[in-house]
Amino acid sequence: MDDIEQIRQLKYRYLRTLDTKRWDDFEACFLPEATADYNGLQFPDRAALVAYMRENLGPGLITMHHVHHPEITVDEGGGTATARWYLHDKVIVEAFRFMLEGAAFYEDRYTRTPDGWRVSHTGYVRTFEAQYSLDDLPGFKLNGPGVHTH
Repeated sequence: MDDIEQIRQLKYRYLRTLDTKRWDDFEACFLPEATADYNGLQFPDRAALVAYMRENLGPGLITMHHVHHPEITVDEGGGTATARWYLHDKVIVEAFRFMLEGAAFYEDRYTRTPDGWRVSHTGYVRTFEAQYSLDDLPGFKLNGPGVHTH
């Protein structure tokens, strides 16, 4: 696999492990010193980021993250790279009858390690965010193996 494809695979793994709550695999996507800034929600390192996600994205919270239209540049020398990704995401919290949908552009940095590419920084600034009450969506029903309804 070339570097650009490896970086694509890393980003897709990051999203899949986030949405499936596979926290050890999510953690493995990052360098220990990696930073993150999600629309002002900032993390100084991997440990803080993963701890926050473990604590705040529990089983009652469903997420969906899609990225597309990558713009990936591997720097001269091949040890670092940057990428911009178009994000579309949803968050559903049925217990609070709440759904959020939004979009953003991720701005990521990557570092090549002996074990492959890892995220050194990730983050985005929202282009929009819409919030819904599930009570305002007649007939809304949530199904799936990851759904824990009350």
